[in-house]
Amino acid sequence: MQKVTNYFHLHLVSDSTGETLITVARAAAAQYDSIEAIEHVHPLVRNDRQLDRALIEIEASPGIVLYTLVNAELAQRLERFCRDQGAPCVSVLSPVHDVFRTYLNVAQTYKAGAQHELDASYFRRIDALNFTLVHDDGQLAEDADDADVVVIGVSRTSKTPTSIYLANRGVKVANIPFVPGVPIPESVFAATRPLIVGLVASPERIAQIRENRVLSLGSRAFDTSYVDRQAIAQEIAQMRRLCADNGWPLIDVTRRSIEETAAGIIALQRDRKGPLA
Repeated sequence: MQKVTNYFHLHLVSDSTGETLITVARAAAAQYDSIEAIEHVHPLVRNDRQLDRALIEIEASPGIVLYTLVNAELAQRLERFCRDQGAPCVSVLSPVHDVFRTYLNVAQTYKAGAQHELDASYFRRIDALNFTLVHDDGQLAEDADDADVVVIGVSRTSKTPTSIYLANRGVKVANIPFVPGVPIPESVFAATRPLIVGLVASPERIAQIRENRVLSLGSRAFDTSYVDRQAIAQEIAQMRRLCADNGWPLIDVTRRSIEETAAGIIALQRDRKGPLA
């Protein structure tokens, strides 16, 4: 039986980039089967003219409205409009701010986009991203000891997207492909500073991803062992043995999202060295 998907309009009104709202909205929507949001993102709403544009679209496509507006007048105007339209309207951060104010007993600064200030943390993330991009897929492996984390994995275990996600958290990552018959660079074994972690998945999962990749590339000239489940199983066994011999932690990504894999790596890093600076 074919699954029927119901759609609804979801308006995300923010005085910053809207990333917070998008994350919260998608986390909530994911809990409802057969429901999909048509997202209308209204970022950088900081004056009446910018809010006017959002209100026109809300009126044209009624639905749920979530917002993060620190300007009280704009927030009140949005709520009045939604009340008149009969549209549910929720300030996503207000309950959190209420708890912070009560517990900390300090006044809120009401600064739009404060989380995106160009502070030391921001530049650390940019530095980590630059490092990770130039150390992708075995490049400049001699710099392994300069990384915070070295990721080693068989092909199609999402090494690169996991590394990029970690870089956005300020973690410098070098990722090294595990290829049977190709030795891991000696610089990795000599590294003492980074956490070194291996990634594997089930042979069935890896074979499926590899087959889809080969089909998408329309390539007929490839090594059949690349998609052979028995060969892949041997490849994974070698990868497991490598990690066991060197005392490197191993993460099975078969049923993990990139975010979950990255969270697991960060947890391993914390256990090893304490919270990341």
